[in-house]
Amino acid sequence: MTEEPDTHTPPPEENDKTPDRSGTAVATPKRKAAPDRPKPRQLPPFKVLLHNDDVSTVDHVVRSIVKLTPLQIQQAVEKTLEAHKTGVSLLLVTHQERAELYQEQFTSLSLTVTIEPDA
Repeated sequence: MTEEPDTHTPPPEENDKTPDRSGTAVATPKRKAAPDRPKPRQLPPFKVLLHNDDVSTVDHVVRSIVKLTPLQIQQAVEKTLEAHKTGVSLLLVTHQERAELYQEQFTSLSLTVTIEPDA
């Protein structure tokens, strides 16, 4: 008796079926698990500080904050008034490169912003 080759292919697992446009299930290859990668190191945080000046109007400062940062109008008003009353206000904390960008952008609008490491 001669052995016939096995021509029966087992169906793909249920999770591996993807319907094609005709409605027929088509087997898709299983994805390999991604290799474990080390987590990217956290960049050190920097404070972005708004300083009061005697030249800029409250409206200009508020509009600038809303334009350049993710802060909303009410938050921008609060930060502006805090800088006006106390001399300085913490706008936000971000990584150094973005903090430097904020500083340049505020300077271009004639506003004084400094950055410093967040301890």
